[in-house]
Amino acid sequence: MTQTAQPAPAAPPDDVVPGQEIYTPEFRADPYPVYARLRAERPVVKVRTPRFDSFLVTRYDDARQALSDPRLSKDLHRAGDTYLAVFGEKARQINTNMLNSDPPEHSRLRRLVTQAFTPRRIEAMRPRVEEIVEGLLDRMAPRGRTDFVDDFALRLPLAVIGDLLGIPAADHEEILAGTQVIRTVGTGGRSPQEDRAAIGQAQERLHAYFTGLVATKREDPGEDLVSALITARDGEGRLSEAELVSTCFLLLFAGYQTTSDFLGNAVVALLTHPEEMQRLLDDPDAVPDAVEELLRFDGSVPVSSFRFATEDLEIGGVPIPQGSIVTVVLSAADHDPALTPDPDRLDLSRGPTQHLAFGHGVHYCLGTALARLEATTALRRVLVRLPDLRLDVPVEDLQWLPAASAFRGLLELPLRFTPTPTPGGPR
Repeated sequence: MTQTAQPAPAAPPDDVVPGQEIYTPEFRADPYPVYARLRAERPVVKVRTPRFDSFLVTRYDDARQALSDPRLSKDLHRAGDTYLAVFGEKARQINTNMLNSDPPEHSRLRRLVTQAFTPRRIEAMRPRVEEIVEGLLDRMAPRGRTDFVDDFALRLPLAVIGDLLGIPAADHEEILAGTQVIRTVGTGGRSPQEDRAAIGQAQERLHAYFTGLVATKREDPGEDLVSALITARDGEGRLSEAELVSTCFLLLFAGYQTTSDFLGNAVVALLTHPEEMQRLLDDPDAVPDAVEELLRFDGSVPVSSFRFATEDLEIGGVPIPQGSIVTVVLSAADHDPALTPDPDRLDLSRGPTQHLAFGHGVHYCLGTALARLEATTALRRVLVRLPDLRLDVPVEDLQWLPAASAFRGLLELPLRFTPTPTPGGPR
């Protein structure tokens, strides 16, 4: 049944929803009913959490407007005390990059990185991506069961972005340990204070690692992006040392974490929609179009990153005072009936939609082509080599990232399948 958008009155500026009313255990497993209610009743609403208050934007048209509104800044230095109150002083050293800047600074930083993500260079990476995928499946296939997150979803994009940046394979576990602390905030029984301390320590370790990597590449450059960024110039000069290190962190985290979480989400979506999965088993060449619908249906980046209002403005008729934090809920926008009919149904034959899984505006994700290459290659080969893939636990027992996480993904994904020998023998 096709949903229709319902008009909602503008909420008063003092309409504040306590975070615990939204970020429940049920929301963690399936946030989309909450998003539907917000779109219908409070499409732009202020939510209070222990860390900060933020205006959530949930409707598609409002989301596109907000993502391209220059009055919503991403410059952490302009944010000043607002940024420090949310993230802390230690976060600045690793966040001096294009994600946290506005034009013209953003334009300068993005230009220097774009060289690595041209269609030609991404296509040249295809054989290596295929090689990594087959190697991971070779290790999984004979066992008949796997934690897909740990054995595949994390490993593939980390290996790909590691190659791109020139991170030695021997350092992957060190990188994984640091990023997992940040990714899994709110799990493991830690208190909020312990979480913040753990995140700060992980950021410091990653900052130290990339500082060392930049120094190594400066002395002994290779055919990798870090080496290229050290020497890259545009009309306004090279990246500063802080920008270099922070850009490495951004490309690592954005380049592998989002793809990793999406792969897990996509597999769960297919396994819980067997008719749709059968479409791909019958026609693996349909995977690229299916990836676009899977991105819309359950993307790995449910909300936009930090934005703050540089002046008083309105979104969806709701006043947003200067200095307010605004969070665009990308996943809510992608389930808006204004975007596509019956949006809560997974339909791999839906056709193209202008989904927001990769954002919109000047901060549109730079690595979309690489993410699509990895996702299409991975899902096609997983379905071909493990055609009877199935969940190894009831779907309601799957453990998702915390409800208020910046990411939508699984802590683990136990799967079973018929064991098959590795081509060419054991590895």
